[in-house]
Amino acid sequence: MLPTAYYLAVYLFCWNFTSREVHTLEYYMAAVYEHHAILNPNATVLSDRRSALEFMSKNLDIYEAQVTVAAKKGAQIIVFPEDGIHGFNYTRQSIYPYLDQIPPSHLLPWNPCLEPSKFLDTEVLQRLSCMATKGRMFLVANLGTKMSCKPFKAQCPSDGRFQFNTNVVFNDNGTLIATYFKQNLYFEFGFDTPPEVQHVVFDTPFASKFATFTCFDILFFEPAVSLIKKYNVKHVVYPAAWMNQLPLLSAIQIQRGFASAFNINFIAANIHHTTLGMTGSGIFSPSYSSYHYDMTNENGTLILAKLPVNPSEDVIVGSKDQIWPENSEVIYSSILTKHQVCETEETEEPCGRDVATDQVPHHAFYSEMMYDNFTFVPLLQNEGMLDVCAGTLCCFLKYKKTILSDELYALGVFDGLHTVHGTYSLQICALVKCGGLEPSTCGHEVTNADSVINLQLWGNFSTKHIFPLLLTSGVTVQLPDFSGWKGNKFYMNANDMSSSLLSAALYGRYYERD
Repeated sequence: MLPTAYYLAVYLFCWNFTSREVHTLEYYMAAVYEHHAILNPNATVLSDRRSALEFMSKNLDIYEAQVTVAAKKGAQIIVFPEDGIHGFNYTRQSIYPYLDQIPPSHLLPWNPCLEPSKFLDTEVLQRLSCMATKGRMFLVANLGTKMSCKPFKAQCPSDGRFQFNTNVVFNDNGTLIATYFKQNLYFEFGFDTPPEVQHVVFDTPFASKFATFTCFDILFFEPAVSLIKKYNVKHVVYPAAWMNQLPLLSAIQIQRGFASAFNINFIAANIHHTTLGMTGSGIFSPSYSSYHYDMTNENGTLILAKLPVNPSEDVIVGSKDQIWPENSEVIYSSILTKHQVCETEETEEPCGRDVATDQVPHHAFYSEMMYDNFTFVPLLQNEGMLDVCAGTLCCFLKYKKTILSDELYALGVFDGLHTVHGTYSLQICALVKCGGLEPSTCGHEVTNADSVINLQLWGNFSTKHIFPLLLTSGVTVQLPDFSGWKGNKFYMNANDMSSSLLSAALYGRYYERD
């Protein structure tokens, strides 16, 4: 009998060659570590700096071991998750001993490993710097930092200091080259929102135009979308402590969708704590996915994969072929998926009728999904065309079930303001597998399915920012055959599905309505 780890390590390599021409790209090696963080069981209890450092060293020891492994595999950059060093659930007072002092920008660059005594309370920065030096790689990590300010001036808190959720970037000789303070906090009572939005962009010898932001930031225009557009960013390094929420917002869904929407490389490290619903890290290019999602154990996972230096050349269009990079690897677990962009002309048949019956379906119902009230119509036939509208958004679906089962699927639409665990405006078209056979179960979290469905999904979105999401049984992400605008409608085609469908969605963020 093969060990369980064998079954968890799934490797799917898919190529599509449309001509004899081979398009060779330049690559670099990236690594992410999904860290099973050692958490502080007494996070709200006041401590001292010495005790805090002793606790954080347990997580830093794991980081150091992973850097050593990644270096042997040829990694040029490694990303660690949000909150991976100190954990979470602190108060403003209890997290204070865990914070490093962040030097003001005018005193940078600085190499903490070579100049450890230059600033006080920088022990964590020193260890991270030495890891980057020893591994000879760029290193991205997240930690808590503090910065003194004058009380009651420039938004300075009354205790005379800012406390920030901070990403730090070290180059391959250990020099601190970039810092970023998280803008969109998610119930993080120990940290402050920075007085000004930061756009942090840095270059490396192997690729240019890297940017960094953190976890919840991905759902907002500032800084994520703004800096990508303003600075023509090609690569994002992304620490996260993301709690998965199916059917539309698992970590790997939004990571894959963001890389696709902006045609960039996305390097994402998430915390691994299944009891908190936290797993899902990956390395994504426009046409390639290497990721880890595992709710069955509490092991950390190192992922390595090569990424194109210029991700805009990574998309397969027309007659251009691509050879996947060699030496892509996931330690313990991996899913690799395919992508082919097919520019085909689709004829728009009249919407609102079912192909099999030629009758307009009148089975619309309401059900809560992701805390929002969606309008749904069920898929009652093995193939057909459906549409459903809410507000100004109408969603259209053409589908055919190629493997049948006794499962309920429904096409849903939402056009409005999401107000739970954050406030932001959405426009969503989503085909989802329901939790049971009752309409009230549509929108429930589901992880497995049996039905294979080929589909074309589109909508008349008012927002231009659409994230294509395609999730199949076992919580595995797929890439559609095509996603993009045709006229004033946004389309997603998945015409050759081989895996059973959990959800297919066009997740629109209407930033202007926030």
